[in-house]
Amino acid sequence: MTIGFYFDVMCPWAYQSSKWIREVRAQRGFSIDWRFFSLEEINHEEGKKHPWEREWSYGWGMLRVAALLRRTSMEDCDRFYEAAGRALHEEGRKPHRPEVAEEILTELGFDPGVVRASIEDPTTHDDVKADHDAVVAAGGFGVPIIVFPDGAHVYGPAVAPAPTGDDALALWDLTVAYAKVPYLYEMKTPKTDADMDHIGAVFEPYLRGRDWETRERPAR
Repeated sequence: MTIGFYFDVMCPWAYQSSKWIREVRAQRGFSIDWRFFSLEEINHEEGKKHPWEREWSYGWGMLRVAALLRRTSMEDCDRFYEAAGRALHEEGRKPHRPEVAEEILTELGFDPGVVRASIEDPTTHDDVKADHDAVVAAGGFGVPIIVFPDGAHVYGPAVAPAPTGDDALALWDLTVAYAKVPYLYEMKTPKTDADMDHIGAVFEPYLRGRDWETRERPAR
């Protein structure tokens, strides 16, 4: 079985869910098709350049690097996302800067020239945009989004930190069951002030490492 997983390296929620989905993959044995979504584009402001109109744009640029790696190997795409995500969301580094992305590729044993190659290859814009447009057409407004083999799309789960072990499997079984219920659009846990403090603590490295103002398009 192959599961589609839409992500933007910029998104702290998607990163936590990516850790969780890898944990479940290790226990359940399915494959992950990593797909691209752009928070910069979904939150685009009229009158400003789209990310594909720039030589490098924070989240979009990292996705272009991932796109070039994905052409050769889904595993290479996976490894880059895991490392870039960890750098931003756990270490407070700045993988959205080309020179740091090059450092991460070197640490993984890849050619750091992949960053420049992704910039110089305009078709990497096409790869990212094709994935993004496809999920937006299906109603996507943010990440993570999981796509099951039958085509069912699930936004989430939004969990921080990522559960492990039996808890990871329990959340997976819940997500699978959720996807099977027709016309079920949302289940949500209200957040207390203590919850917001907890989320802020988990996301502290991300808040330290980002060079942008976080914005969120309202859900449909």
